[in-house]
Amino acid sequence: MPVNYFFKNPVAVKLREEGRVEERIAERIASVLRTLDRRHIDVPDEVRRRVRACTDPDILQIWVDRAYDVTDAAELFED
Repeated sequence: MPVNYFFKNPVAVKLREEGRVEERIAERIASVLRTLDRRHIDVPDEVRRRVRACTDPDILQIWVDRAYDVTDAAELFED
């Protein structure tokens, strides 16, 4: 009789991947805000809310990169 391990189950695989994505998102949100803070850039509540509401890891990575160069937190969102 074949053994079906839970960790190989498609549902378990999907849950682990979702957890990894959520972790990456949380790390990038923290990186954006931490970088701005360490650079002594004021982060208005609206900017903070927008960063925390983002669920796209690619957009968040762009903002992480921009956080090193901006002089105003709102510049994160400029194209």
